[in-house]
Amino acid sequence: MQFHLSFPVAPLSDAIQYDHELLLMGSCFAEEIGEKLAEHRFNTLVNPHGILYNPLSITKALTSYLDGKVYTKEDLFLHNDTWHSWDHHSRFSGLTPEATLQNIRQMQAAATQAMEKADWLVLTLGSAHAYVLKENNRLVGNCHKVPAGNFYKRLLTVDEIVTALDNMMHRLFFRNRKINILFTVSPVRYIRDGVVENNLSKAVLLQAVHHLVNKFNRLFYFPAYELVIDDLRDYRFYKEDLVHPNELAINYVWEQVVKTAISAGSQELLHSIADINRAARHRPFNPESAAHQQFRRLYATKVQQLMTAHPGLQLEDLLQQFQ
Repeated sequence: MQFHLSFPVAPLSDAIQYDHELLLMGSCFAEEIGEKLAEHRFNTLVNPHGILYNPLSITKALTSYLDGKVYTKEDLFLHNDTWHSWDHHSRFSGLTPEATLQNIRQMQAAATQAMEKADWLVLTLGSAHAYVLKENNRLVGNCHKVPAGNFYKRLLTVDEIVTALDNMMHRLFFRNRKINILFTVSPVRYIRDGVVENNLSKAVLLQAVHHLVNKFNRLFYFPAYELVIDDLRDYRFYKEDLVHPNELAINYVWEQVVKTAISAGSQELLHSIADINRAARHRPFNPESAAHQQFRRLYATKVQQLMTAHPGLQLEDLLQQFQ
């Protein structure tokens, strides 16, 4: 008897390589995969606006990089003695406008530069539900715990998502001739919107993404949503909140990313780095023992060999740890 539905994930025709530069944007699931990529020493920039859930806010952030936008105090507001930006996650918020703007401008500059050079833009769409300020109809990327009565909540349409992303991508492809875009839909279940409403939201996102992927040659889709919802399909793969995929699920999706989205040559290097990362996390019972000193010398040599073979890899911190 078969109790598990699995399905093949088609490999990317133009897979990710170690010499590629990656920009990841979107929901908290983008951060989970971005953390894995960074851990394995890919050149990544993750969520320079912070976590964003709806595709229009993600598109607005990307457009700000294309425009070279410089945020000013007029873009901020004060709430609960803290300065916030409606376009950014609360991790950019600060006690003074100057502190808030410093963090925003620093990441804005990094994102603008990354977009110019990126080989891959990975967009993880979380929800088609968006929040709009009642006072001026402004779309917000984060509500910053401002009372719900200040917002309208609405479900974005497929057409407006497609139009917004389409317009942004035409500008992006003109600016960066080599960039590819990999879409994913977050498997996080936003049950605060309601179970039925969450499913409707995901359906809108999936329809919009597949419309775009079928339209452009440089757009791809990775089924992170389907791997968790249809392949794993069990609450034991969620955290206690029953909303966010747990470590087992994230690792399972990551394994599929490696198999299908990373080039064969880079997979070999990735596994070597994974082995070194495991060694770096090892905590010996007796750090001064001869066996552990030999262990450290062995892995210091492995790191040096990788650095010689791949000069672009940033492994100096690992080398210092083993030395």
